[in-house]
Amino acid sequence: MNRFSMGKRVQGLLFVLAAAGALAVLFSVMPALAADMDANAKALAKLDDDWSKAAATRDADRVASFYAEDAIAYPPNEPAAIGRAAAKKVWAAYFADKTFTISWKTVHAEVAKSGDLGYTTGTYEASFKGPDGKRVSEKGKYVCTWRKQKDGTWKAIHDIWNTDAR
Repeated sequence: MNRFSMGKRVQGLLFVLAAAGALAVLFSVMPALAADMDANAKALAKLDDDWSKAAATRDADRVASFYAEDAIAYPPNEPAAIGRAAAKKVWAAYFADKTFTISWKTVHAEVAKSGDLGYTTGTYEASFKGPDGKRVSEKGKYVCTWRKQKDGTWKAIHDIWNTDAR
């Protein structure tokens, strides 16, 4: 055997070992990436649950703080509220009724592979005094689209909710 063929064998062996090492690293990182996406979705679900807790305080400013400046809220039986200030007015009108209560529970959350968009879905329960003075209880569902901001926080950009059939 000459030196040249031995060098080629060593190079080949080193290449195979390097490729095997790279594949081992890749396969060990893939589950971590998937777990990270799950963690992102869980973080988004927690944020949505925190938003529901904020709504329980009946503070329209606090509730509106979860919206991006350019958000659009789609309340039931009302025109779309374009912008955070308009969404705040929707919530302030709800809270003006002292009997109004609302809470929601996130059922599903997902974050896009890009990591900058996500959505939450769930159910809500609200109650208030109806026009006849009787207590009205309603149940419904919602979908909220979230966008990660430049500072790394998530803000709602599209928020729609509606009642279930009565």
